Amino acid sequence: MTSTATRPGRAAIAARTLRTDRWWFPPLVTFVGLGAWVTYATVRVFLHDNYWVDDYHYLTPFYSPCVTERCVEEAAHLGRFLPGWWIIPDAALTLPFLLLFRLTCYYYRKAYYRAFWLSPPACAVPDGHRRYTGETRFPLIFQNVHRYAFYAAAIISVINTWDAALAQATGLGLGNVILWVNVIMLWAYTLSCHSCRHIAGGRLKHFSKHPVRYRFWTFVSALNVRHMQLAWITLGTLALTDFYIMALAAGWFSDLRIIN
Repeated sequence: MTSTATRPGRAAIAARTLRTDRWWFPPLVTFVGLGAWVTYATVRVFLHDNYWVDDYHYLTPFYSPCVTERCVEEAAHLGRFLPGWWIIPDAALTLPFLLLFRLTCYYYRKAYYRAFWLSPPACAVPDGHRRYTGETRFPLIFQNVHRYAFYAAAIISVINTWDAALAQATGLGLGNVILWVNVIMLWAYTLSCHSCRHIAGGRLKHFSKHPVRYRFWTFVSALNVRHMQLAWITLGTLALTDFYIMALAAGWFSDLRIIN
């Protein structure tokens, strides 16, 4: 008997897939969405301009904390200790860790594996590659540092919270509301991380002996159910926050002030 299987473990069928629905649509939307966001973020990071609104102390999260020599002094909370070369992002102290946290995130791994690598593009659809080695070889073996990237992301969320608090001292405007919404969403996404859930209660054998950690674990577990939605929401709040502050700094329009 002649088999039409193209790889071990696959059923002997001639068709590439038996799915008749639009299985290609979700990975296409993911490809367009992530591609557009990465393009916008990359351009903004290397513009090195319109990141600080002095009147209200608004600092975009794409430039926080600002640590290069070109940074405005008021935005450089941790000092200006890196050279002001064009190739160095002004938030070079935090951006690599945030990128690592997102790249190694369990949801994002699924998203870009399917949308960019076609590995596989959808359930019951063949992989776009002949060989599968999992995450055991370079560079994918570095996906295992996700837990350590989570610690860095938590610290950076504290910095973002500090930025929002400093801006709050000038009064209350639409920019403050946008900053706080972004901070809240970032905390929700960070705490909904699978690594956070494991840290909170993964090694406990008796929840009854650790009531505080159990309560925190149940809270994180509730967030974890919406990890995918929070991953996309935070991309939106980050872009919105940055665009709003950029527009104010560029003088496109004025901040809507509620108090002062």
